[in-house]
Amino acid sequence: MARIVVIGGTGHVGSRVVAKLIEHGHDAVAASRKTGVDTTTGEGLAQALEGADVVVDTTQAPSYAPDVVMDFFTTSTSNQLAAEKKAGVKHHVALTVVGTNRPQNISYFHGKAAQEKLIAESGVPYTLVHATQFFEFAPAIVFTSTQGDSISVADALIQPVAAEDVATALGRIAAAEPVNGSIEVAGPESFPIEDFIRRTFVATGDQRPVSTSADAQYFGANIEESTLLPLEGAQLSSTTLDEWLAARDQR
Repeated sequence: MARIVVIGGTGHVGSRVVAKLIEHGHDAVAASRKTGVDTTTGEGLAQALEGADVVVDTTQAPSYAPDVVMDFFTTSTSNQLAAEKKAGVKHHVALTVVGTNRPQNISYFHGKAAQEKLIAESGVPYTLVHATQFFEFAPAIVFTSTQGDSISVADALIQPVAAEDVATALGRIAAAEPVNGSIEVAGPESFPIEDFIRRTFVATGDQRPVSTSADAQYFGANIEESTLLPLEGAQLSSTTLDEWLAARDQR
């Protein structure tokens, strides 16, 4: 039985991955600051990876500031990979974002792209899991698209996915052989970002008006209509936005 360490394993996605792996009989453990592991300083990392066969990285940068994002992903990933080599880890799985390998000017994506490059060149067998934006990501899009009382989102399409479905995919991929390449994971339907936010607002009772504009940016960057969409061949989950919103209301 493989020992699988989930970095960021107490977080929103990581905790789900750990639970799913254990449910399927795997020896999975969470590693995060809450468990005494800090990937940016290296504290506790070597001990956490002792005997590990697979590492799943679900960490997120602490902010969207460009310098913070770049420093976090390059430092955290470098420390992980160095520790993995010493521990003899056979598979590094990293959760990243659809669109990082396409022309765009999103600073968070640039940090993720730098992370991906480090992994691909490390010599550690790997799988990059590019996921589309989570349904749970709507508030962050709203926050960065709000000016005063108005919310203006980019005139682009989005194909969001449930975090639960991404966790399922990560667990499945972690238990498989490394592909030394990328796998894309996305929701089953695409629609304008404006529609995504409006439908979420209806479900939550938010009365704020939402509009779209050709000048509106996505996290400080201008994007094309298809920047956030998966490519042909992506693994599509089954949970629709309406199903996710309905399940959310029942919690």
